[in-house]
Amino acid sequence: MTAIVQKQKLKNDSSDLEKMDSRTIAFIIRRAIYAVFTLLILIVFIFVLIHVIAPNPISLAKIYSGVPHGSLTFYAAYAKTHGLDAPVYVQIFTYIINIFKGNFGIDPIKDQPVITLIGKYLPRTLEFVLTGIVISIILGLYTGAYAAARRRKPADNTVKGFYLATWSMPTFLLAAVLQLVIAYDLRLLPAINMVNPTLKAPPDVLAFPILNALWARDWPYMISLIHHMILPTLAIALLSFGIITRLTRSTMLDVMETDYFRLTLMKGVPRNKAIYSVALRNASIPLVTYIVLDLAFSVAGAVVIEEIFSYHGIGYYIVQAIYNLDYPAILGTTIIIALTIIVANLIADILYGVLDPRVRLE
Repeated sequence: MTAIVQKQKLKNDSSDLEKMDSRTIAFIIRRAIYAVFTLLILIVFIFVLIHVIAPNPISLAKIYSGVPHGSLTFYAAYAKTHGLDAPVYVQIFTYIINIFKGNFGIDPIKDQPVITLIGKYLPRTLEFVLTGIVISIILGLYTGAYAAARRRKPADNTVKGFYLATWSMPTFLLAAVLQLVIAYDLRLLPAINMVNPTLKAPPDVLAFPILNALWARDWPYMISLIHHMILPTLAIALLSFGIITRLTRSTMLDVMETDYFRLTLMKGVPRNKAIYSVALRNASIPLVTYIVLDLAFSVAGAVVIEEIFSYHGIGYYIVQAIYNLDYPAILGTTIIIALTIIVANLIADILYGVLDPRVRLE
C-alpha cells in the first residue's frame, strides 16, 4: 500500500514538473513575441521619421547617396535604382526584410556596408563596457552588503554618500573629472585615443582588439590598449556602481528583516556568513535583472564617454554619422542599440521568471 502511495506521489511530482516546464516555455515564447513586435514598431517609427525629414525621392537620394551637390538627373536615377521612389510601405517592408538578412544598407561616407562598420566598432565598445560592468558588480555587491551589515553606522553613511555622488553625477561630468584629474593633473593615464596612434594594429581575426593583439602576441599593442581603456572603463564602472550598491543594500535590508534570516541566525550560523551567503543570495533577483538591463543601457550611454575620451567605438561611429548626416548609419546603429536593449529586457524577463516562479503565473 505504501509503495502505491509513493508511486502516485512521484507521478504527481513528475506531472507538476512537466506543467511547470510548459508554462516556462510559454512564458519565454510570449516574451520573445513581444520583443519582436516591439522591434518592428521601432523600425517602422525610425524609418517613417527619416521620410518625414526627407519627404520625396530626390531628398532621400541626397541622403542615401552621400552626394550633397549632385544633379537632379543623378538623384532621380539613384532613387529609381535603389527603390526610393516606391511607396513608403513598400520601402519599409523591403528594409525590414533586408535587416533580417543582415543588410542595413551602405554607408555613403565610408562606402562600406553599415553592418560591417557596426561589426568593427561595436566590439571596441563592448570591451570596456563589459569590463566596467563586471567591476561595478563586484564593487556594488560587496559595498552594498557591507553597508547593509552596518546599517545607520558611520560606515553605512560613508558608502551611501559615495554611491549617491557617483549615481547622481551626469555621465559627461564624471568622465571629464576623471580625465582632468587622472590624465591631465596626475598624468597617470592617457587622456584620449583607444591606443597609441604610432602602433600598427594586428590583423582583425577575433573582432575584439584585445583578443586580436593576444592572438598575434603583439604585447606592446595590447598593453597600450589596456592602458587607454582604463579611464573609460572606470567611468562606466562608477556610473553603474551607485545603483548596484543602492539596490544591494536595500534588498539585503529587506531580507535581513525576514523570519527566515532570523531563523538562520538562531540556528547558530555566524552573522557575517548569514549576511554574505544567505541574505546576499536571496537579494539577487532584482540585481540580476538590473545588471542585464544595465549592460544594454551602458552600451547606449557609452556615446558620451567615447566622445570625451576620443575612443573609437560604436559611440564614435554614431557621433560621426550625426555630424555627416549619414542616415543609413544612424538608422542602422539606432536599430542595433534598440535591439540590444530589447534583447536585454527579454533576458531580464526570462531570468526574473526563472528566479521567481510567481512571475510566470501573471
